[in-house]
Amino acid sequence: MRWRDGRGRLVVGGGPGGPAVAVPLEIAASYRARTKGLLGRSSIDGALLLTPAGSVHTFRMRFPIDVAYLDRRLRVIAVRTMRPGRLGLPRLRARHVLEAGAGAMAEWGVRAGVRVEVRLEAEVTEG
Repeated sequence: MRWRDGRGRLVVGGGPGGPAVAVPLEIAASYRARTKGLLGRSSIDGALLLTPAGSVHTFRMRFPIDVAYLDRRLRVIAVRTMRPGRLGLPRLRARHVLEAGAGAMAEWGVRAGVRVEVRLEAEVTEG
């Protein structure tokens, strides 16, 4: 799938482990949007999906973030909390990176092995 900059919902869970959690999602697919990321913001409502991406940094960021590395099937490879001014190690199988405020991913149930779903804005309004 070819991603575009936009908005949607990140859906986590919903299987035998409990109810699904849906949070607002921004998608940064263009070079410009990925480069800007969360820079200049003091918080984020929901999450930001950087695609394609295999690593991130938090230089010039104002707040700590949770970072989830996702494979091509949107399965979580690893989750890390990063303070400002850090460089994340690249993950070999990572194709996408999900960013959110520190502590949010644990609250949503995002952890290694979990598969997340992305519902684009058009899908969110239709269904």
